[in-house]
Amino acid sequence: MGKKGKRDKKGKGAEKTLAKMEKKVSRRAKQEEEDLEALIAEFQISDAKKTQVIESSCPPPSPRLNCSLCAHPERDELILFGGEYFNGQKTYLYNDLYIYHIRKNSWTKLDIPNPPPRRCAHQAAVVPTAGGQLWIFGGEFASPNGEQFYHYKDLWVLHLATRTWEQIKAPGGPSGRSGHRMVVCKRQLIIFGGFHESARDFIYYNDVYTFNLDSFTWSKLAPAGMGPAPRSGCQMTPTPEGNIIIYGGYSKQRIKKDVDKGILHTDMFLLKAEGAGKEEDRWSWSRLSPSGVKPTPRSGFSVAAAPNNRCLLFGGVHDEEDEESIEGNFFNDIYFYDIGKNRWFPAQLKGPKSEKRKRRRGRQAGAEAAGEEELQLPPPQGPLEIVKEVVAEDGTVMTIKQVIPGAAEDKDRSGSEEEEEEEEGGALGQPVEPCPRSSAMVAVKHGVLYVYGGMFEVGDRLVTLSDLHSIDLHRMEQWKVLLEMDPKTQEWLEESESDEEEEDDVEGAEGGEEEEESSEEESEDEEGNY
Repeated sequence: MGKKGKRDKKGKGAEKTLAKMEKKVSRRAKQEEEDLEALIAEFQISDAKKTQVIESSCPPPSPRLNCSLCAHPERDELILFGGEYFNGQKTYLYNDLYIYHIRKNSWTKLDIPNPPPRRCAHQAAVVPTAGGQLWIFGGEFASPNGEQFYHYKDLWVLHLATRTWEQIKAPGGPSGRSGHRMVVCKRQLIIFGGFHESARDFIYYNDVYTFNLDSFTWSKLAPAGMGPAPRSGCQMTPTPEGNIIIYGGYSKQRIKKDVDKGILHTDMFLLKAEGAGKEEDRWSWSRLSPSGVKPTPRSGFSVAAAPNNRCLLFGGVHDEEDEESIEGNFFNDIYFYDIGKNRWFPAQLKGPKSEKRKRRRGRQAGAEAAGEEELQLPPPQGPLEIVKEVVAEDGTVMTIKQVIPGAAEDKDRSGSEEEEEEEEGGALGQPVEPCPRSSAMVAVKHGVLYVYGGMFEVGDRLVTLSDLHSIDLHRMEQWKVLLEMDPKTQEWLEESESDEEEEDDVEGAEGGEEEEESSEEESEDEEGNY
């Protein structure tokens, strides 16, 4: 009883501290948010001039971060909305809507009247209701200089069948935030965590809200037990039984005035619905201790539901800090979490079947068996580090550091095998897999994982990507390149250079222009926030 009492007191004390901090952040952020409301209103006036739905074929979207990518619930399409971009001098926010047609490998832009205001680091989820709906909550708007932030607390739905946006106004929802997570679970949107930031203060959340998709009402949950510490950018996965799994995430802690420390969370929790759904507000937290090989600590990873009752985690970054600098180790690996077995394991690419057939040709039976056995050898233990350098047009040397926890691909291939790989879609002598990155957008459709964009660091710069890759999660044979980009072609504007860019944020950058390098004017360790 004594230990339980101490935990309860500790939990109540943390709640009071959180409430005080929220008031403090809210008070200081109020002025800058009022300033940004005027700017957001200007954009909305411009958007209000749209009176009809316009669908047009277009080049792929411009490079961007922290947008949302969702699979259409009924069609072979992916839906991309919003995001941000920084060119070294100015921050741009988006509220454009793109459709990727999977079978045609083509893009369409949808201009729909009265869309949500421009934002990034929001959350989106799809449901099959009435021909499909895309739900969007929260997110962030930044001033052009990247020094002021507005955090949304609005809820929107895009009716995919009628192509209409609708804002849902219901009381009792979460406070304004970004970097939160949202999933659909048994006719409810469930929202967890996130953060709110002003120029001088920040606060991270660990609260849980549900939005009922039938009654259109919000509820704040009060689960029993000790739950996760406040965080953003975590993995949030619904289970078939209607429970929620939380893994990892990122938060900041103030060490002393103007000194913050980033925290990578690697713990895992189960939010369980008690009473088999009879009482929707009866929930409880418990800690999970999964078996297998957990992902290495990281922030900025991306997550998606996978076939066979699994979820997956892709990419991310781990910052190595010393007194003078921060160096990011970026990843492009995949980890699977088996929900039923409570087990993590790293994905291993099997290689294309055609390559295996080539290995068998012309070999004797014994040699063939030995070859197959060789393919099934366990991966070497310990991480493999690969460092690649590319030179930008302005002479900047970009060093891309890749850390692979599992096995590297078989490099002992014959020339004919390499030619075969080139025919399969990979350029000769170039890697087919996505380069290491954090904050990529991912979606799964028909068991195929699609990875769009993301970013990696080059010194003080952030390179924003706009490439598109896919891999069949059932076969796990090889990545396919659906859209390439060359980071060396990106433009970067130094602060000393004149900023002659158009006032209109993104219309000129859409699609056809060469990809640009990007950076967020925030502290070095904040890419994991989203």
